[in-house]
Amino acid sequence: MEHDEIRAQFVDSHWAKLVQRVDTAVMPIVDELLSNKGMLGYEAYCNIKSADTNQNKMRELHGVLNSGGNKIKSAFYSGLEKHAALLLRDLSSNSPTTEGHEESLDKYKEWIQREYKYVTEYNSLPGEQVLICERYTQPLIIMRHREKEERTEELRLMGKSFQQLIISENNAEKDRTVLDALFSVDNKGICPDAVILQGNSGKGKSFTAQKIMCDWASGHLDFDCIFHLKCKELNQISEEQSLVEILSINSNLTSDQIFQMLQKSPKRVLVLIDGFDELKFSLSDTSNKSTPKNLCEKAQPEATLRGLLNGCILPKALLLVTTRSTAAKNLIDLLKKPQRFTEILGFSEMEVKEYFQKFYQDEKLFKKAYESVKANEILFTACSIPVICWIICTVIRERLNKGTDIARHLETTTSIYLDFVSILLQHHCQGLNESVPTLLKGLGQLAEKGMLKKQVLFDEKTVKETLSDPGSSLFLTKSLFKKRTRQETMYSFMHLSFQEFFTALYYISLDEKECLSKLKQQSCDVQDKNFPLKIGLPKLDFSVIQFLCGLCNEEVSCLLKETYNVSVPPSVQAHLKELILEISSNRNYELLPVILHCLYELHEKDFVQKAVNPWQKIKMVRKRVSRTDCWALVYCLEFCPHVKSLMLNFAAEELKLLQHVLCRTPNLKLMVQSLADTDVCDMISALGEGKLLGELLLYGDSLSNQSLQQILHALQKQKTVGIVNIPLKNISADTALILTDFLQSTENWEEIRLHTRADCSDTESFCSDFILNNQDGEISFDAVWNSRGAVELTGLLMEKGIRLLKEKFPKSQKCTVQLNGFRCSKSTECRTYPTEQIRTVGCNQRVTIMIRGDKYIEEKLK
Repeated sequence: MEHDEIRAQFVDSHWAKLVQRVDTAVMPIVDELLSNKGMLGYEAYCNIKSADTNQNKMRELHGVLNSGGNKIKSAFYSGLEKHAALLLRDLSSNSPTTEGHEESLDKYKEWIQREYKYVTEYNSLPGEQVLICERYTQPLIIMRHREKEERTEELRLMGKSFQQLIISENNAEKDRTVLDALFSVDNKGICPDAVILQGNSGKGKSFTAQKIMCDWASGHLDFDCIFHLKCKELNQISEEQSLVEILSINSNLTSDQIFQMLQKSPKRVLVLIDGFDELKFSLSDTSNKSTPKNLCEKAQPEATLRGLLNGCILPKALLLVTTRSTAAKNLIDLLKKPQRFTEILGFSEMEVKEYFQKFYQDEKLFKKAYESVKANEILFTACSIPVICWIICTVIRERLNKGTDIARHLETTTSIYLDFVSILLQHHCQGLNESVPTLLKGLGQLAEKGMLKKQVLFDEKTVKETLSDPGSSLFLTKSLFKKRTRQETMYSFMHLSFQEFFTALYYISLDEKECLSKLKQQSCDVQDKNFPLKIGLPKLDFSVIQFLCGLCNEEVSCLLKETYNVSVPPSVQAHLKELILEISSNRNYELLPVILHCLYELHEKDFVQKAVNPWQKIKMVRKRVSRTDCWALVYCLEFCPHVKSLMLNFAAEELKLLQHVLCRTPNLKLMVQSLADTDVCDMISALGEGKLLGELLLYGDSLSNQSLQQILHALQKQKTVGIVNIPLKNISADTALILTDFLQSTENWEEIRLHTRADCSDTESFCSDFILNNQDGEISFDAVWNSRGAVELTGLLMEKGIRLLKEKFPKSQKCTVQLNGFRCSKSTECRTYPTEQIRTVGCNQRVTIMIRGDKYIEEKLK
């Protein structure tokens, strides 16, 4: 039923009561009908005005309304909303022409389920949509303001450290719905009437609002009614409107139906105001804009919204307002109390994983994509922003559809960041007060200033030196901190990596001469004797150089030219390449990760080969290499088969990623951290066979004897084995048998160290450390013995082993070793056999040997 027709029906059905009760409001309404062109003629107006009573005025008006039809009756109804709101409310509550409350509510929920069930993505073609359940992942939410030091740490951290921090900051329980968490009772017993949900662009504020609407319409939330106000739509209103009219904009309900609903359920109503920062009008200016006091009173949209926010209208309704950080302070002053401040932190590792699973709907594709992104610490950190998750998933899906091997050809970090900036500028940046080039230049100047001063938080004065309107910038976060007796406003980029990116983007936006001059100015003048460079080391963080290389990438360069008409000048590209080649030619292992990352971002096969050519040996052992380092290494070595030696210190979880390059490299020295029994098979596959294995130093969980046996078996397949370090759960009789078999089957090893944890309390373990040395075939051992009673060893007891045991065994009377096994009865050493064949050899005599302190007792058994 049309809006005007419903209103006309209401006027007709209540006319008798209206004649008696409109009273003094009749002439203000008639005056408005006259001023509204075409609604009321001047002669009719004079007849109504000359009537002696208000009732007679209404009777004169009745004829005009009937001749004018639904349109003038609807206009009369609007006059009642403004000048006789209480009367209208009283009549509406018992209106026989309005649909039943429950029926209207059910139809409203059905409409929400249809309208909110799907999402249109940034790259969707006409008619393309996806289900919200295939995209929405509940983000982490913090329900407090953060300290300055806490915010600084978050901006600087990367990878796992960053993930651990945001998980520790989150204090909204994941097993509760968003609304349950936001409107929960705090530790002082207070439940808020209004909640501010703050978050940067792309963090999922509007997506969360859409999910709340879906959940309520599906019966999952305990509210009588929820209304969704989109501030973008409020900007389009130019005339006076009542709150019920504003609430009807984003619904299938009439203002009359909404009025009825609010009358029936005034206590369990939630109004969701989405995108407060996008409002173009000011709510702080109250001059000549009186705040309406009821639902049906008309006023300018800013006055009506102000009345809702401060509780003048719908005082018992709950409010949830989403906003970017730049507008949060203004909102706090407007909003009714008690209020609560909350902030969307984004995704932790668990939510990123969940998002990827929902996106791909295929376990195999999900694992490929997720593991690839997890390998890049910068991208994985950026995945805390849901929009970046979407960008990465979309790009990888496109690669997979083309048959590209994403394990070797993931997008560069720079390309993902550029996509992110483009999406925010295109879809979240309406109504900018300055042009995009001016905005990017201002952000770049601020970013560069921070990089040179090692600064991630900026005061308001510093920001305004480069940006005319800091509050409108999508790429800055505004934070309030306590400073002694006052508040301090600080700005920051979303993360340090975005600050680095905008610095690089700023440099290439300059003209060629100025850009080159900037880069040369930022190079150290003083040369290091051990590391001479004609160009000089950059004063800037190497991550900026990395992003500059990424902007030189052919694919990224084309996108820059197409989107912003910007490209990296040829002389700048030449300068960056010269810098990389100089660093590479000096073969300084400290800067090797820098070279690898720059080469990865450039993505030029021929230049990779040229830059890595001086390196016959890759050495990255001083500190554990990150997963991102491993990823860049794998990419570069794909084009450099001349590298024959790798010395690496890495975590066991990188074994699968490194397997290809480890398998093909003949000379290895490896330090593997955090190794568990479950990683041993991957390690053995990565080692392959026929290697010159200089070192294999394993650290982490204590391994089982089964894992020890697998590792020693793999060592037997190598050409030579240097120093091997293996952590074990215990060193027991079974360990000794495994070692015996290894010693009997190979001689090409140098040193094997076995050790248990210092707090190991296993009663089977007869020593905490056991070291075997092999010097030109002469085997010796050393051990740290435990004193836990008798320990039994079984197997073939070799003369050399018994002699060594006598020499090395501690003289303490607290420890006893009992050897039950076979000893050769011949005068010379017997040839060795595998343990399982010892019993079948005729010259072997069963014996028991006991060693305790200085005592040595041997007993022959039948």
